[in-house]
Amino acid sequence: MCLLAVDLGGTKLALALFNENGDLLREQKVLLDKREGAEVGVLVVESIERFIDEQKETRSPVSSIGISITGIYHRKEGTAWVPNIAGWVNYPLLKEVQAVVRDIPVSIDSDRSCYILGEQWKGAAKNCNHAIFLAVGTGIGAGILVDGTILRGANDIAGATGWMALQHPFSPDYIECGCFESTASGAGISKLAKKMMLEKEGYDGVLKTKLPNLTATNVFEAYDAGDPVAKRVVQHCIETWGIAIANLISLFNPEKIILGGGVFGPAIKFIPLIYEEAKKWAQPVSMKQVTLEPSALDGRAGLYGAAYLALQNNKILSIHE
Repeated sequence: MCLLAVDLGGTKLALALFNENGDLLREQKVLLDKREGAEVGVLVVESIERFIDEQKETRSPVSSIGISITGIYHRKEGTAWVPNIAGWVNYPLLKEVQAVVRDIPVSIDSDRSCYILGEQWKGAAKNCNHAIFLAVGTGIGAGILVDGTILRGANDIAGATGWMALQHPFSPDYIECGCFESTASGAGISKLAKKMMLEKEGYDGVLKTKLPNLTATNVFEAYDAGDPVAKRVVQHCIETWGIAIANLISLFNPEKIILGGGVFGPAIKFIPLIYEEAKKWAQPVSMKQVTLEPSALDGRAGLYGAAYLALQNNKILSIHE
C-alpha cells in the first residue's frame, strides 16, 4: 500500500507517492499553465486518477490520499478558496475527488497546515509539540502547532500572517494582501524594489536591467553583487521578518520557528540576522527558548504534510476495522 500526496499551488500541481514510513517513492509536477476554475479541478482529478490506475498494476496500490491547497480549505463544507486560481472561491474539491476515487479515503487541508505537519513528521519539527512554519513565497502564511495540534481558528483561517499589521499609518497597498505580505513576500519584494528604484534619483544599478519582469530572486542576486537598492530592500525584509517572528514568539512561545517557501531559498543565509532582529522585539524569556531553522524538506513540506494526512486516514480506518 502507498500514500498519494497532492500539493496544489497557485502556479503548479505536484503529486508524489510515499510509503507509510515517509519515504518518497515517486514525484511529478505539472504547471497549471493559465488554467482557471473547473479546468484546474479537471487537472487535479485526472492526475489523481492516473496515479491510482498506474499503481493498480503494482504491488502497492494507493490506499489513501492527502491534498494540500494554497489558500483556505473549509473542512465542514469540503470547499477550497484559492485566491491565485480564478473561480476557486468555494470550489467543491472534495466532492470532485471523491467522485472518482470512490472508496479511497481523501483528506484535504491548507498548505500552511500541511507544511508544519510535514516538518513535524519528517522534518525540522520532529518531536515538537509547539512549532510554527512561516512560509514566505508569493504570499506569506503560517502553520501553527499548539500542544501537538494544528491551530485552525473558528473558520479555518488561522495563520493568515500576511495580514499582520506591522506598521502605520494604513496604506491602500495593504488591502489586497495585508501589511506584512505587501513588502516582505516574494511578490512584495519585487514591488518594493521597483518602488525604491523610482525613488532613487539617477539609479543605474543591476536591478534596472531586470525590468519589467523583476523577481525576488533577482533582488537577492543583486544584493550579492552589491546593488544599493537591493541592499535596502533586503535590510527592510530582515527587519520586517524579524518583527513578525518576534510577535509569533511572544504570542505562541514555540520551540521552533521554521522558515520555508520559495524565498527561503535564497534568504536562508539571513536567518542569523533575522534572529538578532527578533531579539529586539520578542518576549525575552520566550526568545531564549526558541530556535529559527530552515525547512528540512527541500521545498516538499506540503507534499510530506499531505502524505501525513493520508497516513492518518489509514490509521483511522485500521482502528475501525
